[in-house]
Amino acid sequence: MPPTGALIPADAPFSAQQESWLAGFIAGIAAAGRRESATGSAPTATVNVLFGTQTGNAEFLADELVAGARARGLAGTATALDAVTPDQLATMSHVLVVTSTYGEGELPDNAGLFWEALQSDTAPRLESVRYAVLGLGDRGYDDFCQAAKLIDIRLEQLGAARLHERVDCDVDFEDPAAEWTTTVLDRLAAETGATGDASAAAPGPAPRSPWNKRTPYPSRLAVNRLLSAPHSAKEIRHYEFDLGDSGITYEAGDALAVVPLNDERLVGALLEHFGASADEEAARLLRRDREIRTPSKELIADLVERAPSGELAAVVAQGSRSDLDSWLWGRDVLDLLRDAGPAATPDLTELLHLLRPLQARQYSISSSPLAHPDRVHLTVASVRYGSGDRRYEGVASTYLADRTGGEGTAVGVYVQPNASFGVPADDDAPMVMIGPGTGIAPFRGFLHERAARGASGRNWLFFGDRHRETDFVYEDELTELRTRGVLTELDLAFSRDQAEKVYVQTRMRERSRELYGWLEDGAHVYVCGDASRMAKDVEAALLGVVAEQRGRGDDDAAEYLADLRRAKRYVRDVY
Repeated sequence: MPPTGALIPADAPFSAQQESWLAGFIAGIAAAGRRESATGSAPTATVNVLFGTQTGNAEFLADELVAGARARGLAGTATALDAVTPDQLATMSHVLVVTSTYGEGELPDNAGLFWEALQSDTAPRLESVRYAVLGLGDRGYDDFCQAAKLIDIRLEQLGAARLHERVDCDVDFEDPAAEWTTTVLDRLAAETGATGDASAAAPGPAPRSPWNKRTPYPSRLAVNRLLSAPHSAKEIRHYEFDLGDSGITYEAGDALAVVPLNDERLVGALLEHFGASADEEAARLLRRDREIRTPSKELIADLVERAPSGELAAVVAQGSRSDLDSWLWGRDVLDLLRDAGPAATPDLTELLHLLRPLQARQYSISSSPLAHPDRVHLTVASVRYGSGDRRYEGVASTYLADRTGGEGTAVGVYVQPNASFGVPADDDAPMVMIGPGTGIAPFRGFLHERAARGASGRNWLFFGDRHRETDFVYEDELTELRTRGVLTELDLAFSRDQAEKVYVQTRMRERSRELYGWLEDGAHVYVCGDASRMAKDVEAALLGVVAEQRGRGDDDAAEYLADLRRAKRYVRDVY
């Protein structure tokens, strides 16, 4: 076979980037042909598995789908949604979509461009496409699995035919996802006449750690250190978990899930409310298995039904989610029960069935395995507020700070991989990190990773908080990294240290020319922190920088940023 380049005419109207993509595509086809010749039989059909992921779960399931397809004699590929255009989608015969939802019903970062193109008026008809959709989400949110629902409906509107009904998975997604996978792949194999053995071993994703949310590793909490100053308005702590002989591995950019226990004081107050302080089984369930800090939708609906003329019912009747969120802000399960009154509340047994399971909390890892192979570090802000007879505390953040019995206590943890958020593979590539507050966590790990690798790429950090004197966490480390040349640029934004508030996006605009220069030099841009405001403000600033420096308008800036997303050079870890 001639070299791939020989198949692309010299005068073809392609850019260098397009020629490179085509060469790789042709090479992939050639390699597939060689593999088929070697085995003596070609797969009967190709299954295109498209995934949208924010934390890595959807991508892992996509890899499992591909492995399952190949075991059944089907060809399979896994591709991020943003890497597929609607025109490419129209050429596919069998499409399986696995996508999570994050924030208020939003598409994952690697699926937004795909969705924009799919819902446009120019999207092609898809009558030749057979598809099925699997959604990952959290029923605690109103827009549960909204991303999957949107894609499912839009594919149908464009004429694609469902291979199987969509399945929406809650946070415990493993069992329903496995059932959906088996059903869909078996149906595909039967329809296409594939002759593989689904029970046979097939190449698949790397096996996950045996430590997970069902069997968390009992790690020793080796360090619990206050980072912010004692008189700061915030309480930010540094934690280190000993991995011992667990065999746990992680990458800079991954998250660590912490399995918390509820506050004994709140558990006791709930039991006292029901006159059941001696009920040990109920106490165990409330302490270890039920979410008692954030009221569930089921509990809210139950209380509204029991007290249709109450204040909660009046707020719900307005039909405004923002008004309901405002009313609920700061209230926990005990508050709602007290507000409803004894005549309009469920009994204790009923309440236990209305509460959601207590979930692990995930935190961005703030260490590098190259620098700290035997430990995982976290940077966590303790949530505390309220006054008078009610003090409110974050479940996991204060569990770590106050209720682990001090250093040396075993805490249930497991790693949540995040393949899309990590240090560039190219050690020469520049890196821009934007992470105010505890958003600095993964970037501390990134900097330690690059230092340990001896990477030559430049590193620029935008960091900020309220006050430099009290909230400049890891100041000594960052200063030392600058001195060593690991941290090339450090821009700080302490919002309350002057009359006019200054944020990280302010600093980005101030250094517009230099920042655009880094982008043109191939920099990877990372954002970590609050999704509702900070991440949106940072993106607006980034678009403004590009528009100002290129001078070609807002549409050009948006396409420039879209190209960065497609190239995985603009990624976010937001929550």
